[in-house]
Amino acid sequence: MVKPAGASRPRDRAATEAAIVSAAERLLLRDGWTGLNVQTLAAEAGVDRKLIYRYFEGVEGVVERVAGRLDLWLGETLAARPPTRATSYREFAREMLTAYLQALRASPLMLRLVAWELCVDTPLLRRLEASRSVILQQWTASRRPELPLPEGVDVVALNVVLLAAVQHLALAAATRDRFAGVALDDAGWSRIEAAVDRLLETWPT
Repeated sequence: MVKPAGASRPRDRAATEAAIVSAAERLLLRDGWTGLNVQTLAAEAGVDRKLIYRYFEGVEGVVERVAGRLDLWLGETLAARPPTRATSYREFAREMLTAYLQALRASPLMLRLVAWELCVDTPLLRRLEASRSVILQQWTASRRPELPLPEGVDVVALNVVLLAAVQHLALAAATRDRFAGVALDDAGWSRIEAAVDRLLETWPT
C-alpha cells in the first residue's frame, strides 16, 4: 500500500528540511506558485507548520531553498556540456542559446519559477532572478571565445533579446503545443533552430 504524501514524519532537522523542500517542489509542479502557503506545505510534507517558520522563517525561505537547488542544477547542467569549439561569436551565440533552451525544457520546475518571475514583482523574485543571471553570466564568460568584443555592437543587449526569445518559447511549450502557428514538437524545434541559425548570420564575428 502506497503511503500518502507526508504520512511518514522525519525525526531529525535535516530530514525534516528535505521533506519540506520536496513537498514544496511537488506542490509547485502540481498547483503552481500561487498554491504554495504554510498550510498546504505543512500538510503535504506531513510536518507541523511551526517547523516551516523555525527552519525556513516561512514559505519564502522554502522557495529560496528550492531556487538554490535549481541554480545548482542549472550550473552543473551547463558545466557538463562539452567544451566549446566556437571560433566566432556567431558560433558561440548558437551554443549559448541551444544550451539554455535545452536546460529550460529539461526542468518543468525551472519553467514554473521563470513564469512566476515574469508575472509578479517582489524582492524575493528579484533576488532569485539575479542569482540565476549570475549562473548564466559565469557560464558564458567561461565558454566565450578568446576574442575581443566587436566594436560598435552591444553584444549584451543582443544576448538578452535572443535569450528572452528562447525562454518564451520554452515557456509556451510547457503550457501549449504551439506558438504563433508553429508546432512545438520535434519538427517545430528543428524549424526554430534553423531560424536561429539564419538570424545569427548577421551576428558579429
